[in-house]
Amino acid sequence: MTKVIAQGAEANIIKIRNKIVKDRILKKYRLPELDLKIRQKRTKSENKLLVKASKIINCPIPLADPGQGRMIHIPFIDGKKLSDHLDKLKNKLQVCKQIGKDIAKLHDHNIIHGDLTTSNMILVKDKIFFIDFGLGYISHKIEDKAVDLHLLKQALEAKHYKHYKQLWKAVESGYKTSNESKKILERLKAVEKRGRYKKH
Repeated sequence: MTKVIAQGAEANIIKIRNKIVKDRILKKYRLPELDLKIRQKRTKSENKLLVKASKIINCPIPLADPGQGRMIHIPFIDGKKLSDHLDKLKNKLQVCKQIGKDIAKLHDHNIIHGDLTTSNMILVKDKIFFIDFGLGYISHKIEDKAVDLHLLKQALEAKHYKHYKQLWKAVESGYKTSNESKKILERLKAVEKRGRYKKH
């Protein structure tokens, strides 16, 4: 059974039986040859990141190498989207602490997720799976890791504002397992100041 479960600006997410196919969308404003090259490059890059990340944290392992294709094939993760359930969980603080630990592991391997929100996390029993590395990349920079965290902090504030401060504190506590957590959390404060300055 084939079902489109999400349509985004960058890709369509299609469920075929027990697997997910992520198909990058054609951008008509680009030259066709260039568009194909860009989609192939981004698909390959995301596939590599998923393979690398899956050795470190819970995330879907690609079922095949996309080669010159524009599609990623991954197993369907049968769980709950964390954005819809986090506020109702009794163990929400433990879950957020685990999220912090997992991000620390990714960052210690220089993997930037690029879109850290609870919509890109799936809860399966007591495990968290990170999904959608489409905006991810490899970087050693403290700044990039701080910006990655900043995105999550903003997402928590927007979507889970009732418990936002407690939830962020738990994420921060888990993140302190990172080798560079002190520098990164310090840089995060600077990133936040810049964000506030831009708003005024």
